[in-house]
Amino acid sequence: MTVVAPRQARGDTTAPSGSSTTPSRWHAISPLLVALLAAGGAALMYEVFIRTGLGQTVDTNAMRGGDVHHEQFTEVLSRTLNATQLVVLGVVCLIAVIVGALRRRFDLAIGVVLLVISANIAVQQLKSHLGRPDLDGSGMSNSFPSGHTAAAASVAFILIMAFPRALRGAMGLLGATYVTIVAVATVWAEWHRPSDTIAALLIVLACGSLIIWVIRLRRFGNPRASFTPARVATLPLTLVGAISTAAALFGLATLAVSERVMPDLVSGRFAFLTGVAGIVAAVAGTFYFWVRLTAGDPLPGPVEGGTT
Repeated sequence: MTVVAPRQARGDTTAPSGSSTTPSRWHAISPLLVALLAAGGAALMYEVFIRTGLGQTVDTNAMRGGDVHHEQFTEVLSRTLNATQLVVLGVVCLIAVIVGALRRRFDLAIGVVLLVISANIAVQQLKSHLGRPDLDGSGMSNSFPSGHTAAAASVAFILIMAFPRALRGAMGLLGATYVTIVAVATVWAEWHRPSDTIAALLIVLACGSLIIWVIRLRRFGNPRASFTPARVATLPLTLVGAISTAAALFGLATLAVSERVMPDLVSGRFAFLTGVAGIVAAVAGTFYFWVRLTAGDPLPGPVEGGTT
């Protein structure tokens, strides 16, 4: 006799493989810890690269090592980066809100708006109020942290946050590439030092993590699926992050020794490439954590075929 399996109940929340249906306390508190670590990292960048003479010198040399003196290129770059702060930011924010609303994730729709507003206001306020003592003799005003990088990172973060789970890995890689180009371009054009861009990334991550923390607290105990992050994003980000971090640390150590012992030992181009390695490492690290945080977002309703 053939036994027919009973039909799955309509409200069944059975999750697909690779997910957990019982969010733990660690799941709820981990975004807060990431936010605190990111904020602490931004503060450390300020203390090391703004409030010490060696840090300022290394940072400024990295910015000046790109040697871009082409007026037409600088003009095109300026227009592109300004568009990042204005048109692109507004349009992408609107798209993310619409996607969140269509998915009936109104908490995410509100979250993307709060992320954009909080991250960009925080960066602009810090830039306006933080002091920069002239310890390297450059006489340049404060540019810490980078508003262009914060705008680009917030654009990428809200797209990863609002789009369905199946697209978040690809969006993470595309977003990381886009933010890397913008951040390196601002240093290449000598608008920002590497520390400015890295601090901006950390501030955006801190703001985004706090929003994810609030969303998880709101849904704490809700027996919905919590998915593991897409390896299509986490594996490349881990690999790139490890390589670029090693290169950046080696470069920083070399620059520090050169500045103390023999100032002309390394070239400006080496300093610039060290700054680029630091930016790439920061982008890979922040996007790795963001992809993991957004992948672990509990669903608002029944899981049907793994759709979020």
